[in-house]
Amino acid sequence: METIKISTAQNVDIEYEIAGLGERIAARLIDLAGFTVLYILMIILGMVSAISKFMAGFYGVLIVFFVIFAFYDLVCELTMNGQTFGKKIMKIKVISLDGAQPTFGQYIFRWIFRIIDFGLPFGWGAVALISVAVTKNHQRLGDLLAKTTLIKTKPRTSYTNVSFNVTLPEDYKPTFNEVLHLNDRDIELIHEVITGFNQTGNPELIYAMAAKTKEHIVVSIPAGMNELQFLETIIKDYYFLTSKISV
Repeated sequence: METIKISTAQNVDIEYEIAGLGERIAARLIDLAGFTVLYILMIILGMVSAISKFMAGFYGVLIVFFVIFAFYDLVCELTMNGQTFGKKIMKIKVISLDGAQPTFGQYIFRWIFRIIDFGLPFGWGAVALISVAVTKNHQRLGDLLAKTTLIKTKPRTSYTNVSFNVTLPEDYKPTFNEVLHLNDRDIELIHEVITGFNQTGNPELIYAMAAKTKEHIVVSIPAGMNELQFLETIIKDYYFLTSKISV
């Protein structure tokens, strides 16, 4: 299993599993299958327009299809958190090498260089296949220039695998209501840090994450609660409060 180590905004190094070549290809084939269906529909509409001698409609259908085909990846990744429908099904996404959400400029770089990665003059994807196969982080040319890659979105461990129980009693009372200033990505990161501590026994990760979390939500650790217990409580409180909001 190949991973990439990313230094997050919380100054904690987290390893993400890199999406493999097979997953990339599968995601692309899913997207192309959708385009095949759309293409067939467009052909039918175009034939109807041609038969009815409404040539403006025929050319309009062709233009719509090629606009969707050209901008599909860019628009989807910008609006779907680094995913197309194929990537979403395969549970992979685009991420910046610095661990942040890619910027608009990075998405543009990836999109522009699709012409070389997947263009007909360059072997219908041969450049992308070779680049993904030989580069350290499985990056196609567009990724190399944009400083992005694709990672798996499915967590390596689930909440049920954490060393403490997140099944909360009905009368549970949260300690830190401020956890609502966090988001799912923050909680996943805390979970990863606790998992890393359980595997390595390195307390520095816990201390660093606890310090950054306290600073972010502006709370203090109560007397008698250590940093690990603090992070465990943060996850429990977040789980409890967000569950109430979603009901």
